[in-house]
Amino acid sequence: MAIKLYIVFYSMYGHVERLAEEIKKGAASVEGVEAKLWQVPETLTEDVLGKMSAPSKSDVPIITPTELPEADGLVFGFPTRFGMMAAQFKAFLDATGGLWRTQQLAGKPAGIFYSTGSQGGGQETTALTAITQLVHHGMIFVPIGYTFGAGMFEMEHVKGGSPYGAGTFAGDGSRKPTTLELEQAFHQGKYLATITKKLKGSA
Repeated sequence: MAIKLYIVFYSMYGHVERLAEEIKKGAASVEGVEAKLWQVPETLTEDVLGKMSAPSKSDVPIITPTELPEADGLVFGFPTRFGMMAAQFKAFLDATGGLWRTQQLAGKPAGIFYSTGSQGGGQETTALTAITQLVHHGMIFVPIGYTFGAGMFEMEHVKGGSPYGAGTFAGDGSRKPTTLELEQAFHQGKYLATITKKLKGSA
């Protein structure tokens, strides 16, 4: 039976979704792992999104909290708002109270990835504050550490991400994830899939 890895994200302008796509590719490169993309529900109205010049959502299916326990491993992705996860993703996690009461996600490995508007915009604080959500559910936080190798020490070019997980900088919205940022996202997917497979195999 295939190991199921769910990549669950919220993306307003497409930066987080682009990382999610690479994470899926990385996870799917591990034999015996089935990776699937999901997005969380939007909480803003079409009128508000229009005023924010947000593009239409992709056709990635919307996940409900009750579907989370089906996964053997999870990767959560979101943009940053004032150094923490966007409200849309927080609203989704706030709806997982039933899973928390029964600890249905306990023991599942989980990673996080993110997008910020600037280099000091929360690449690490967003990850740190998101960990509390995993802790209350009893999930096992799996950071990438420095397993990405030389890419973690890039100093000549602007690069998002950290030991906590893959990341990108959106700037004013026009900047797209770089090749190196996408390679880091691919690595995270492969790394987390490998860890999930090991844990599932030893269960």
